[in-house]
Amino acid sequence: MRVEIGVTTEMAIEDDVLVVGGGLAGAMAALSAADANDDARVRLVTYKQSTLRQASGLIDILGYTPAGEGPLVDPFDALESLPTGHPYERVGSEAVRDALAFFDEIAGDAYAGGHTNANALVPTHGGTVKPTARYPASTAAGLASDDRDALLVGFETLPDFDAPLAAAHLEAAGVPFDARGVTVPFPGIVRDDAKVTRYAHLLDRDETVTTGAGETGAREALATTVRDHLEDESRVGFPAVLGDDDADGVRAELADTLEVDVFEVPMGPPSLPGIRLEELLYGALEDAGVRVTSGVPVVDYETGANGSDEHIDHVVVDRNGTEIPHRADQYVLATGGLVGKGVRSERDRVFEPIFDCHVPHTPDRYDWFVDDVFGDQPYARFGLAPDRELRPVDATDEPEFVNLRAAGAVLGGYDYAAEKSGAGVSIATGYVAGKRAAEVVDR
Repeated sequence: MRVEIGVTTEMAIEDDVLVVGGGLAGAMAALSAADANDDARVRLVTYKQSTLRQASGLIDILGYTPAGEGPLVDPFDALESLPTGHPYERVGSEAVRDALAFFDEIAGDAYAGGHTNANALVPTHGGTVKPTARYPASTAAGLASDDRDALLVGFETLPDFDAPLAAAHLEAAGVPFDARGVTVPFPGIVRDDAKVTRYAHLLDRDETVTTGAGETGAREALATTVRDHLEDESRVGFPAVLGDDDADGVRAELADTLEVDVFEVPMGPPSLPGIRLEELLYGALEDAGVRVTSGVPVVDYETGANGSDEHIDHVVVDRNGTEIPHRADQYVLATGGLVGKGVRSERDRVFEPIFDCHVPHTPDRYDWFVDDVFGDQPYARFGLAPDRELRPVDATDEPEFVNLRAAGAVLGGYDYAAEKSGAGVSIATGYVAGKRAAEVVDR
């Protein structure tokens, strides 16, 4: 809802670039804005905990074409032929490369894959193989293109990872190595409702646990348990619970003790690799001087800046029942899609809830989906339609607001789940939106 500019704006928090949304796209937009303009005051406002904690931590650029062709060896070969309106088509392939290089600088040694344009094939907890462009260093020894035999280890108290079943699925997929799975008890944990962070913390701190041989450190106890199951395998894969604060140290010690390479298999939510990525990005935001305001939803906005209804003057956030205005010169919307509630649907319409930006869709809701649950679902592509500046456009293809850009899953025109392109689109569009917003800041 648009309201008249009131006296409350005299107390407005002032920034140059304001990013709304704290996921991968929002973090990249804020980091990009800070990098593009050293003098810009950049703030990120987020309501809920980042959805990165539910993500695999893998950085997928494009695993399959919109027509379902793939897995793609080189995702950049397919970018030029994407349909008009696809987020990658809006920003261009060179911007995707630049954005990925920017992510590589931020991630440093925490991520692998930066030496090539080709996708890597990373086994996941279900035994499927996912084409992805960047992957946590903890998974590097587990790539499906590696022909060394692998032992997958699951835990009795962690039913989300069935190691024998995952190994069988990998064998059925035709991987060039023998895969075998075993399920063992996790030293020190006897309940099957323990959080994944409990496994990580126990190994991080190398807590003392009691085994049949007496008391020992958790890392040694785990290595001893697994050693009895090793045959001729030269690498061992664990579910992604091998530490958080000292994940590299945990993995290295297990590898040294077992005398094999050790890797993690990405898991479903909640995801420790996703939590690690969130911590990495928010550490980078702090280092870049980006101000982060969390726990506050954006509930309204006001136009009228520069005498124009097409120019956002400020947004209003709800801080424990008190409405606080935040004014900026430029805004980036990165609130997520249908899953993240950055795009919402009712019986008769689909809409963006903060600025009420136009979401292209057919009026008949029965055309939003097809009966085949695995079919090409139209609703999967719902989202804002941006111009090449990533400004959301209205039904006549004119920018909704001259100083608003959008990034990540709030954009439409692609099916991130089918294409395996979600993280890549968030990185590329977040990078471009933040950079362009900072470059046009009126100081």
